[in-house]
Amino acid sequence: MSDGGELCRSRWSACRGLAVSWHLKSGPKGLRLNFAAGARFQPARFELTRGEEKQVKRSSWRQREEEAALGGIERERERIEERHGAAEAATLTEERGGRVAACQGTTLFHVRFIIIIIIIIIIIIIIIIIVDCSPSLRSCLIHIPLYSLQAGTMLGKQGRQWKSICKGLVLGTLLTSCMILLYCLSSPQVQFDVPEVPVPYSCAHRPTRARSLPVSNASQNAPRQAGTCTPKVDIMFMKTHKTASSTFINVLFRFGEKHRLKFAFPDSRNDFFYPTPFQRSQVKDYRPGMCFNIICNHMRFNGPEVAKVLPADTTYITILRDPAELFESSFHYFGRLAPFTWKISGEDKLSEFLRDPWHYFDPEGYNSFYLRNLLFFDFGYDNNLEPGDPRVEENIRAIAQRFQLVMLVEHFEESLILLKDTLCWEMDDLLFFKLNARKGSTVSRLTPELKDKALEWNGVDWKLYRHFNATFWQRVDAYGRERMAGDVRELRRRNEEMAAVCIEGGKAVEAGSIQETAMQPWQPIGEKSILGYNLKKNIDKRHRKLCRKMLTPELQYLTELGVNLWITKLWGHVRDIINW
Repeated sequence: MSDGGELCRSRWSACRGLAVSWHLKSGPKGLRLNFAAGARFQPARFELTRGEEKQVKRSSWRQREEEAALGGIERERERIEERHGAAEAATLTEERGGRVAACQGTTLFHVRFIIIIIIIIIIIIIIIIIVDCSPSLRSCLIHIPLYSLQAGTMLGKQGRQWKSICKGLVLGTLLTSCMILLYCLSSPQVQFDVPEVPVPYSCAHRPTRARSLPVSNASQNAPRQAGTCTPKVDIMFMKTHKTASSTFINVLFRFGEKHRLKFAFPDSRNDFFYPTPFQRSQVKDYRPGMCFNIICNHMRFNGPEVAKVLPADTTYITILRDPAELFESSFHYFGRLAPFTWKISGEDKLSEFLRDPWHYFDPEGYNSFYLRNLLFFDFGYDNNLEPGDPRVEENIRAIAQRFQLVMLVEHFEESLILLKDTLCWEMDDLLFFKLNARKGSTVSRLTPELKDKALEWNGVDWKLYRHFNATFWQRVDAYGRERMAGDVRELRRRNEEMAAVCIEGGKAVEAGSIQETAMQPWQPIGEKSILGYNLKKNIDKRHRKLCRKMLTPELQYLTELGVNLWITKLWGHVRDIINW
C-alpha cells in the first residue's frame, strides 16, 4: 500500500496510464480496477449503473482526464516490451496497476474520512449545546420524556439525573462515532497477497560485543563460551494489558536505542490494531524479508504471523499478573468502554458486577473481552472457555512452548534478573521507574470474598497464571535463591540512586501536578487517576538524557522513535471532550 502511495506521489501520470479497463464500482472499497493482460491495450470502457452515470456526470473532468491518458498507454506498454519483453511487460503492468488501485481507493477513502469527521463534529456541538444549556431548557429536554415514561417521579430526582443522562448520551454518541471512524481507518482499502520471503536467522545489524561474566552465571538460554556471553538483541515482547508492561517497554525502548536496533512498530496508532489478531501488514513500512529486532506494542498474539516478521533466533518474552488484581485494574481502566457496564447501578460497580456477573456480562458485547480472561484473549485464544475445557490446557502448553521467559508483575525485579540472565544483559539495562501507576484512592481493595469471585470469573486466566507461577519459581531455584536476593537488592539500590538524581520530590505525583505536558501519561475515560513524574531541573549532563527517557510515558516515547500516532491522538482529543 505504501509502495502505491510513493508511486502515486512521484509518477502520477504513469499511474494513470497503466490500466487496461476501468470498472467503476460504488461501495466501501471505493474505486477498483480490473486488469486483463494482452499484447496491446484496448480503449478503456466504462460500465456504469444508473447511479454511477450520475456520478460520472458530476465528475466529467475526471473522465476526460482518463480518456486523455489513454494516449500514453500504448507508449508505456511498448517501452516496457522493448526493455523486458512482452511477458514481463504484462507482469509489470499488472503489478503497477495494483498500485493505481491503491491510489484511487485511498483518494475516495480520504473523502469519506472528511465527511465522517464533519458529522462527528456536528454531533458533538449539538450535544454540548444541550448539556450546557440553561436549567429551564434542560428541564424541558430531560423532564418531558421522563414524565411520559415515569409518571409520578419526583421533579427533584429528575433534576439530579440530568447530568448523568446527558453524559451517557455524550459518551455513547462519541464512542460509537469514533469507533466507526477508527474502524474505517483501520480497514485496508486494497488487499495484496504478501509474498513469503524468509527472514534471516538473525537480524543483529552488527556483531554484539561479548560480555564477560562468572562461570556460575551460566544459562541455557543465551549462547556463551568460557565465562562469556553475547547479548541477545532479537526480542518479541508480548505486551499484555494492565501488567506493568508500560514500565517494561520503556526498558526495551532504551535498550533498542542503545544498540541501534530496528523496532517493528504499528502505523498511526500505539497498538497493532488491537483487538484484531496481529498481521504483519500492520507493521509500519513492512516489506517481505525485512529484518526487525524488537516488536513490543500491544497486539492480539498471532504466532504464525509474528514469526514471519522476526528472525528465527528471536527470544519470546511476556508478563502475567494475578488475575484478580488484573481484573480490578481492567474494570477501573476499561469498564467505561464496555457498554454492558453502563447499566450497573450503585457506587461500587465492581462489587455489584462480581455479585452476579452473568446478569450483566454479554460475551458478544462490544469490548466485553476486557472484563473476562483478558490475558487469554491477549494471547489470541477464546476468553469465554471454561477452565475445564481441554482446549485451555492445550493453549497453555502452546504458550509454554513459544515463550522462553514468562515474567510476573508481583515479582517484577526477580523477573528482570531472570531476563538479564536469559538475554545476557547488564544490570544498567534493567533500570526502571514505575510508569502508569494509579493513585491509591482509585484502587479497589478486594476483600477475600471478592478476590475469590474475581478468580472464579477469570478462571482460565487463573489456571494460566498458576502454571507459569510454578515454572517461574523453578527458574528462580535454578538461578539460586540467595544469588537472586543479592541481585534484587543491587537493582533496587541503583533504582533508588536514579530516583534521587532524576525525580523532583523523589516520587510520582498526580496528573494535575505534572509540570511538563511531555510527561503527562494517558488517562482513562472520566478521570485522571494515573500518576506521573516531574523531572528535576538541574540534572548533571551525565544523567540528563537517561533521566528524561526513563520518565517519558509510552506514547511520547513512541513519537520520539518516529511513530505517527495520529489515530491515537485523535482518540485522545475525544477522551478529553468526554472528560469535561
